[in-house]
Amino acid sequence: MSGQDLMVELSGKIGLLDSALKQFGKRGRDNAGAEEKYRIALAQKILIERDKGTPATVISDICRGDKNIARLKFERDCAEVTYKAAQEAINIYKLQIRVLQDTIEREFRSG
Repeated sequence: MSGQDLMVELSGKIGLLDSALKQFGKRGRDNAGAEEKYRIALAQKILIERDKGTPATVISDICRGDKNIARLKFERDCAEVTYKAAQEAINIYKLQIRVLQDTIEREFRSG
């Protein structure tokens, strides 16, 4: 691979990193929003169960087994996985950029 090819590849990776950073922010907000919805719904369901006189020892299980609460927890977990995947993509792009920079530096010194 020529030095010019390496520079083009480096530029492309930097562009990917920039895009991934923008997505990371969006996915972080989505993750936080999903967590907020889940916690609010769970707290409301717990209060409803307390008002009904449900024994405290089973309230948690009953609430988490509710279809709406379970769906919100699933959405929260999916948002968290997506957020973590975006974070990992950023780390991979940074590593690839470092490798390309090292390769370009070696190419420059030897050329």
